[in-house]
This record gives sequence, C-alpha cells and structure tokens, in this order.
Amino acid sequence: MNIKIYGIPNCDTIKKTMVWLKENKIDFQFHNYKTDGISKEKLADWSKRVGWETIFNKKSTTWRELPTAEQEKILNANTAIQLMINNSSIIKRPVVEKNGEIILVGFDKNKFAEKLL
Repeated sequence: MNIKIYGIPNCDTIKKTMVWLKENKIDFQFHNYKTDGISKEKLADWSKRVGWETIFNKKSTTWRELPTAEQEKILNANTAIQLMINNSSIIKRPVVEKNGEIILVGFDKNKFAEKLL
C-alpha cells in the first residue's frame, strides 16, 4: 500500500495525522507544499474527484486574511486552483492518497481507520 500525505509540517493537523499513522504502523510519504509545491494538474485532479470546495479551506487563516475583493474572485475550480497554487496554506490538510487515488481530506480518526487499517 502506497500512502502519501500532503500538507505542511508545522500544521497541528498534519502532526496528529503523522502520529496516528506511526502509531498504527502505516508507512507513508510526506509531500511538503512549502518545499515541494503543488501542481495545477494535481489540484485539478483532486477537484474533479472530490470537488474544489472540499480541498479549498475557507476556514483557514490564509483565507480570512485575504481582502474581500480577492475572496470574491473565487467562484469556480479554476480560480480556486490558482489561489491554492499561490497560497498552499489554503489547501485543507491533510490530503491523503492511497496508491495515487485521493481517499481522505482532513483528519478524522474513524475515517482513517476505515480507509487505512
């Protein structure tokens, strides 16, 4: 099983995710948005699979700090993807892929157990 976790290392949710995976002896790769970036193609694929609204975090500090005029420009997947490329902190964390398929967005112990154990 090939598990890949997408996020930023200083995020508390990512830290919880990694602890849970290690406690459950699940090997994973970590993709750090800050050092590795994220491609338009990857975000477009995720958006098709789960909807851009699922991976776009409107509860994030990054979103709340954007000027209203910038927020009002986010109307569809294309505008959301461009903002996520430029501000990866606005992507909900973690995004989890199993064997290249997105399976989880956000951390929920029950869902993780269901999908990964």
